[in-house]
Amino acid sequence: MKHLIFPIALLLATSAAAQDYATRATDSLPDTAALSALILDRDLIYFDDGTSRYSADGTYTWTYSKANGGGIWEGRHTITDNIVCITFATGMERCDMFVTSGDRLTLLTADGDRYPIREIRVP
Repeated sequence: MKHLIFPIALLLATSAAAQDYATRATDSLPDTAALSALILDRDLIYFDDGTSRYSADGTYTWTYSKANGGGIWEGRHTITDNIVCITFATGMERCDMFVTSGDRLTLLTADGDRYPIREIRVP
């Protein structure tokens, strides 16, 4: 019986985590391999000109646009399914979901915010 409880609890936790994000009927959820191919070692440029970079070695950087004061946040990331979790150098943690909406990749936060990516640049 104990062997059945853990997989069921894990399934429920995973399902609940996915439900925390405000997806739309038109959103597609990429799996880990597809998401990794889209975001790893690329610059994801948002409409506010901020840039995030998820490196294959697990490092993460967020560079604020100059209009928003500039600056860089650094941390480490993990990808599980279409959820990317970041632990920043400050110790703060955050998990986001990526979806494709039409032909655009969009980051969803657990707070319900949507941040479409303007451009994916391969440096």
